[in-house]
Amino acid sequence: MDQELLEEIKRLIIGGKVKRISNAVQMALVSGFEPQTIIDTMTGAMLQVGELFHNSDIYVPEMLVAAAAMKKGMTLLRPLLSAERQTNKVKYILGTVQGDLHDVGKNLVCCTLESYGFEVVDLGVDVAPKDFVAAVEQHSDCYLLGLSALLTTTIPSITATIEALSEAGLRDRLFIMVGGAPITWEVAREVGADSYSPDAYGTAQAALRYVEERKKEEEAEE
Repeated sequence: MDQELLEEIKRLIIGGKVKRISNAVQMALVSGFEPQTIIDTMTGAMLQVGELFHNSDIYVPEMLVAAAAMKKGMTLLRPLLSAERQTNKVKYILGTVQGDLHDVGKNLVCCTLESYGFEVVDLGVDVAPKDFVAAVEQHSDCYLLGLSALLTTTIPSITATIEALSEAGLRDRLFIMVGGAPITWEVAREVGADSYSPDAYGTAQAALRYVEERKKEEEAEE
């Protein structure tokens, strides 16, 4: 098999070549590469994009087109994965809090998490506390929750959401992450969140670290 096909897919993801990625993925499949091998290649590309963004070597527009290329490639590959592999993913519920209609940051986080292998339940924007509660109740196997806010005026919505989760008896089983322009570590502590990151790359890294810590704790209890 021609490894150059995988290198081309990686270059297309990093370059955000949305129109060309489908053909490259199809060529790799025809050449005999397993879907998961191609996904691993795209994930590696997105990791590099995330690092470039984190280091300010690229900016939001470049990150967005790379994520769009990744998403388009995944639409071809996801149906080819085994049912077992698709259902074993760690879930991550994500939404922009009530009163805030901004979704660029949230979408970046969504695409980045998916590139790391998470199954993202995207609730959209202007999500009321009760709807976050309903989503957590529906996805009882999910323990990761992300709350996004771009407006300072919607920080109280983060607090209200976490309080609603506490009242529903769901708070203790969740690792709650917050992010957005007005959020800092100090704000995260004040609203009762567990983690904060200034960008999508950091969010994914924090989620991965928590998943790994949780697995170690579960293994130690066995």
